Amino acid sequence: MIAKISSSNNIYGALSYNQNKVDEDHAKVIFAHKMIEPADGKWEINACLQSFEPYLLANRRTEKPVLHVSLNPDPEDVLNNEQLSEIAQIYMQKMGYGEQPFIVYKHEDIERKHIHIVSLRVDENGRKIDGNFERRRSMDVCRELEQQYGLVPADQKQRQEGLPLKPVRYEDGDVKRQIANVIRSVAGGWHFQSLKEYRALLTLYNIGVDEIRGEVNGKEYKGLIYSALNGRGEKVGNPFKSSLFGKSVGIDALEKRIEQSAEIIRSKGLKERGKRIIAAAMRSTDNRADFEKVLEKQGVSAVFRSNDEGRIYGATFIDHEQKCVFNGSRLGKEFSANVFNDLFNGAGNKPDAFKTDREQTFAPFEKSHGQDEGSGIGGIFDLFSPDLSGDGADNAEEQALTRRMKKKQKRQRRI
Repeated sequence: MIAKISSSNNIYGALSYNQNKVDEDHAKVIFAHKMIEPADGKWEINACLQSFEPYLLANRRTEKPVLHVSLNPDPEDVLNNEQLSEIAQIYMQKMGYGEQPFIVYKHEDIERKHIHIVSLRVDENGRKIDGNFERRRSMDVCRELEQQYGLVPADQKQRQEGLPLKPVRYEDGDVKRQIANVIRSVAGGWHFQSLKEYRALLTLYNIGVDEIRGEVNGKEYKGLIYSALNGRGEKVGNPFKSSLFGKSVGIDALEKRIEQSAEIIRSKGLKERGKRIIAAAMRSTDNRADFEKVLEKQGVSAVFRSNDEGRIYGATFIDHEQKCVFNGSRLGKEFSANVFNDLFNGAGNKPDAFKTDREQTFAPFEKSHGQDEGSGIGGIFDLFSPDLSGDGADNAEEQALTRRMKKKQKRQRRI
């Protein structure tokens, strides 16, 4: 069994995530501790908030007081609601949250049935509950629960990586179930700002998605169709309407997710990590294969789209650590498809902003002695130009570069 622990400052968001699953008949409440029970027996967000509110109001200075845990038994483990409730209670007690209010949801939207627990990291007096060595202690508790309930042990790789999604393999059969396992997780757990970005992410899992529009009896309709892809990105087998997988992966839900993602990405500055990693990869590599390998080591995937002539017309970057997807031009003009086409398919000259110190030092000398000056696209690669979006996120890096150059000049004068 694997535990995934997260913390935040948004109790409504944690409850809303689970309540949406309940509303779609993909989840149910199976246990509640120190929670005010609703008179009609229906657990809803407002009822849950009443139980958590006194603790949050008493909170002294804990920035992320909300605890959200998912406990994931192996798909081969068959556990009833009573056993899952017991596991949740034992886990919370051993982790130090046994006296906290918490609610347990059983999720059934994917083949692997699992539970989510929503609680708080601060006690009734507003003091933070000890979270030292939390992940290590959590792994130990999971091992104990595996032995106590005779569960399939999680191997070391699973413990470290969680439960990664598996690409669809058409030849394995039951394609509908394979697609469902991926898209339900991706649609609700990743941030993307367009259908194109969502589509690029799904290609990593051998899934295609197309938007359909039409008119029936004078009434317009729109929807999505999902398909399995082979290793060459070609559709195989019959497509599936999104309605077969539930509302959470339909066009209306995705449009809402896109709107929410835009705000989350902006407010949390989630672009900056990807920009730094991609820029560093462009400086340290000379070809597309090496570029993609460097990104992969940093948890970023690159998805390039090319025409029959090999020209790159689309570039999308997928940050697996932050679960974000960005069209290249959305990160900045220096990361657009045209730039990568010129870099990988053109003269191959590296723009100044992405050159190493040595390359920048000797490039003028080489050009003055008849070297090819390249395609002339260097200007748009200036990563350190003023940020037109107004957030000034790159100013610190620009100033640091300036200081290094001044120190270098002083050393040269001393010599």
